[in-house]
Amino acid sequence: MNISELIAQKLPDLPDKPGCYIMRNREGKIIYVGKAVSLRKRVQSYFRNTTLHKADPKLRGLLKSAWDIEWLTARSEAEALLTEGKLIKEYKPRYNVAFRDDKRFLMLRAEPSEPFPQFKVCRFARNDGAVYFGPYVSSRAARLTLDFVEKHYGLRKCEPRIPDKETYRHCINDIVRYCSAPCIGKVSREEYVRRFQEACAFLRGERIHVFDKLKEEIKQCSDKLDFERAADLRDTLFAIKEVIKQRTRIVQGPKTKKEKAIAGLSELKKMLNLKKFPHIIECFDVSNISGTLSTASMVCAVDGIPAPARYRQFRIKTVQGINDFEMIAEALERRYKRLLEEKGEMLYKTYLFLTFLFNTNNSSRIIFAVKIPDAPEGS
Repeated sequence: MNISELIAQKLPDLPDKPGCYIMRNREGKIIYVGKAVSLRKRVQSYFRNTTLHKADPKLRGLLKSAWDIEWLTARSEAEALLTEGKLIKEYKPRYNVAFRDDKRFLMLRAEPSEPFPQFKVCRFARNDGAVYFGPYVSSRAARLTLDFVEKHYGLRKCEPRIPDKETYRHCINDIVRYCSAPCIGKVSREEYVRRFQEACAFLRGERIHVFDKLKEEIKQCSDKLDFERAADLRDTLFAIKEVIKQRTRIVQGPKTKKEKAIAGLSELKKMLNLKKFPHIIECFDVSNISGTLSTASMVCAVDGIPAPARYRQFRIKTVQGINDFEMIAEALERRYKRLLEEKGEMLYKTYLFLTFLFNTNNSSRIIFAVKIPDAPEGS
């Protein structure tokens, strides 16, 4: 089985880092998304002779259809898993089976505006003024974290928005000394809200002493041979640290991501004197190591929101040494010449071309203008 030239060129450039890899077919459609602890080892393993010979029909079909490959690096395996799930849900690649249902990773949600706020598990973050912590890569991690926070800070579990004495009659949490029982006045509303705010600060990683206390409790449980409890506490500690490390806490304020994007597009439309909002924005940058291994990267936003699946990388082929202008020119030429061949005059109806003046000789603009013809009149 032959490997496409595009993939063969990119295999040596794969980083030895966690992340997601994206396989596309000849038409540029995403056909598979995967995650890896090491992108280099995982992706290269697909194209070894032993793998190609022993592959099952599904894998053979995938490798036969794969024409191009891209990747996104992540800070941890957990973050890569979250990104993988998001991409699969968005693009529904043909060769992916996992994540096809509508399940999402769990988060903790609370409404600070409630008289006695409490945390609950949810799968969706909405624009409702609530605060969200997560997502957690497993339901067990989310529920262990919720259990620890409720017990440590004495937060309530009961369903009523405003608990009262009738609620207390059917509650066992105070009896087992987990709840601070605001329903019968054991703590004031002000004290309960303070506890809730401390819990939020802990979930943000701002209460280091609680982590130290948790570690000490793990040690005590181990000394008492209560290994099951120690394991639960250890997993709780790991789950909270993973969320903090990823910094994926979501706070829905007065504006949603879409509203912020529209505000930014409005400002751009005004600055550039455009007739309408730019639908697709593509930005380029180049990098090299002392004039070698030159690469151009393209990031993309659709309707003002980053679209990682549209990101591209270009290995610079025609430029020697350090010349950012010429490298940008090559990347622009390759990108839009291909689009021009595929879309024809429709390209000018969907893409906005901006001319940038580089340095005094304007070299990149001239090269770009020579290679890419001007838009037809009236387009």
